[in-house]
Amino acid sequence: MKQPSLDALMSHVDSKYTLVVAAAKRARELTEGSEQLVDSDSYKPVSIALHEISENKINYERTKTGIK
Repeated sequence: MKQPSLDALMSHVDSKYTLVVAAAKRARELTEGSEQLVDSDSYKPVSIALHEISENKINYERTKTGIK
């Protein structure tokens, strides 16, 4: 599966910073054993997290202390 483009990813988040933080948090969850929400040929957690974000499977919430 081809990597999602930055333009496609940016349509789902409000900034590049948010994208990086959301992908990192989701990749950490995947590394710790969470189930994948999308089918992906990749075995890399960050790639899987980016695919999940591009398919709107990941939601985030901005708080004063960070992103949840």
